[in-house]
Amino acid sequence: MLPVQYKDPLTQSHHHCRSSASLFDVSHMGQIKIHGAKRMEFLESLVPGDLLALKPNQARLSCFTNADGGIIDDCIITNKDNHVFMVVNGACKHKDLDHIRKQLELNHKNVGSVSIEYLEESRSLLAIQGPKAAAALQPLLSSSVDLNKLGFMFTTEAKVGGLDCWVTRCGYTGEDGFEISVPSDNAVKLMELLLAQEGVLPAGLAVRDSLRLEAGLCLYGHDLDDTTTPVEAGLTWLIGKRRRENGGFLGYDVISKQLKEGVSRKRIGLNILKGAPAREGVEIQNEAGEKIGVVTSGTLSPSLSKSISMGYINTKYSALGTKVKVNVRGKVNDAEVAKMPFVNTNYFKPS
Repeated sequence: MLPVQYKDPLTQSHHHCRSSASLFDVSHMGQIKIHGAKRMEFLESLVPGDLLALKPNQARLSCFTNADGGIIDDCIITNKDNHVFMVVNGACKHKDLDHIRKQLELNHKNVGSVSIEYLEESRSLLAIQGPKAAAALQPLLSSSVDLNKLGFMFTTEAKVGGLDCWVTRCGYTGEDGFEISVPSDNAVKLMELLLAQEGVLPAGLAVRDSLRLEAGLCLYGHDLDDTTTPVEAGLTWLIGKRRRENGGFLGYDVISKQLKEGVSRKRIGLNILKGAPAREGVEIQNEAGEKIGVVTSGTLSPSLSKSISMGYINTKYSALGTKVKVNVRGKVNDAEVAKMPFVNTNYFKPS
């Protein structure tokens, strides 16, 4: 299980990931394979993404939606040769599996031989993140694998230090990096190999949280839940054009209406201009002191040396630069609606 913090101070560990390479053990995440000729058609009934448009070995962020359009969980879906590989949140993996199995049972006549394989104990997941992640990983790969040709959100099967792995260029920090799925029997050896590379240090859960918040990325159970739709969450880019027109996924009627008519609340970023950080649960107010929203995540940004937050606000107040207030333990402080990500992202694209 990913520890909250290693021996290095939080700020130091955060800056290390932004400047070098950090290694996270994220084996608590759920890894799932979906098999069968109609696997993509089945998954498209569960998520709003255009999965049929995925190229071989391409991955895409998506989300499971419920009948009300709420987000059951967010996930990464990868189009492999003879199956779909999915990574879901650790806290939601059993809920997700129950949902997938239920929908498979309901749609069995339409999807035929589709089946689910949960890789519960057999595989672990490590994430190496930061501007020097590729330089650290490349020497461990065979000469036939050139990371300069592996784009963001693409995957390859490769031997890493002689160990069979699935390497995907993605992550949760806003930096370049890779998530590496490895047989659990080899996880410790892989971690040792990566930590032996120059500039690589282990990092924990607290650092992962400050990094993802600076990058404007959502944390399920905080910034996303099953009462929040992709439209409210500012994730409309997850909904493919074909899917907007044709639907076919749970909650389509609600989401389609929101796309056309708008929503009453939106996810926004906040710069906290004065006082303590505004963390989850803090009330957002207008200048008159009326409640207009709530903070879902907040921290003192190590990169920016200022307090930043994410939350949901009445759409009327969602324009960038709008002055608002945050009520932190009874003290009302100034804030303003800010653009996300708070720091520039550095996702890799092959030249």
